[in-house]
Amino acid sequence: MDPPADTDPTLRRSLGLLETTLGGVGIILGAGIYALVGEVAGKAGNAVWVSFLISAAMAAVIGLAYAELSSALPRAGADYEYTRRALGPRAGFVVGWLIVIGDLVAAAAVALGFGGYFGTFVDADKSLVALAALAVATLIAFYGIREAVWASIVLTLIEAGGLVFIIAIGVPHLGEHDLLEAQKGAGGIFSGAALVMFAFIGFQQVATLSEETVDAPRIVPRALLLSVAITTALYLLVALAAISVLGYEELSATDAPLAAVAAKVLGGGASDFVSVVALFSTANTVLLLLVAASRMIYGMASTRALPRFLAWVHPSARTPARAIVLCLVVSGGFALSGDIGLVAGATNVAVFIGFAAVNLSLIVLRYTAPDLPRPFRVPLNAGRLPLLPLVALVSVAFLMANLEADALLVGGALFVSGLAAMEVLSLWRPLESVNG
Repeated sequence: MDPPADTDPTLRRSLGLLETTLGGVGIILGAGIYALVGEVAGKAGNAVWVSFLISAAMAAVIGLAYAELSSALPRAGADYEYTRRALGPRAGFVVGWLIVIGDLVAAAAVALGFGGYFGTFVDADKSLVALAALAVATLIAFYGIREAVWASIVLTLIEAGGLVFIIAIGVPHLGEHDLLEAQKGAGGIFSGAALVMFAFIGFQQVATLSEETVDAPRIVPRALLLSVAITTALYLLVALAAISVLGYEELSATDAPLAAVAAKVLGGGASDFVSVVALFSTANTVLLLLVAASRMIYGMASTRALPRFLAWVHPSARTPARAIVLCLVVSGGFALSGDIGLVAGATNVAVFIGFAAVNLSLIVLRYTAPDLPRPFRVPLNAGRLPLLPLVALVSVAFLMANLEADALLVGGALFVSGLAAMEVLSLWRPLESVNG
């Protein structure tokens, strides 16, 4: 890549371990847990917490590859950068494209969720509210990374507070239902684990903050693994509390399971509190997805895989301003469609392809770049071969096998769109000429 001139502004390194970890916690928690625990209970029975434990183990194993590669290649492009270095610029472009599209569709979907929650309190058009939420998040992201992350930390604390509230009211009911009873058998537990994995997606976004984190090679891997550990503890305790209050049949029969838990223990008014927390949660997820997508675009543009003008950094805000505005335009367009449920589900295909590519890249780079400094290394190795990424690849295959056929088809279409975009952009600047 062409190095920037000395006078070109760069991203500001201002994030420490606390900000990076809580940013990761915020994007992992999302709003999904507020609905997901009921669906998982329908599959796993009272042993729903076992599904959460299995999924947490998969997230940790998959995340270890991100931890090592972010310590060796602390770049905003993350998945794109790792795949480009290991598998070549074309593979890197497709992975980066899928992650960006996935993030932006997800941001639009969550913004529509925000509009839905907002509509329970104020009569307003869901799509317009979603667009307003995206615009406000864009302004915060534009203003500065530290400001964006601290706004996210406040929202994360509110979000986590809602989960702690559910845990607190559920603890006195422990033992009222058999927590070891798996009414749907082992198959139900594993099927539930595949579904729960969607609640953990987001941990990989921590790596996109690498160019804005102080001492990134050491802090980013720790923040990534800490964020998975913190959310695992919260998820497990929430699952135990929810099943203890309602049991799997009642829990799986409602579209708002945590609100139902609050209503069962404290009365109907308590469910409004949970809905307000979910409003903050969706706003937080929108903000962090836009930040992550803009950093991926910046990273790809820095190596000219995308037009170089998208790598421009605002001189005072020190944020990738043009990339952020592009994220608003694309996600806003998706949000105005009003209903993108199927495409949003298909973005999980993109995420899982990213997971597979990163773990494969780690294996390849152990052989092709053995001298690359790695402050963090994945444990359990047979010579140069890291064994846990092989487990991660099997886990990704398991997750892909549990996706719906429609989601796989749309995800495949997104993959083809990446190939098409790569060919079009290669006419502007051949990808083979991109060096970094």
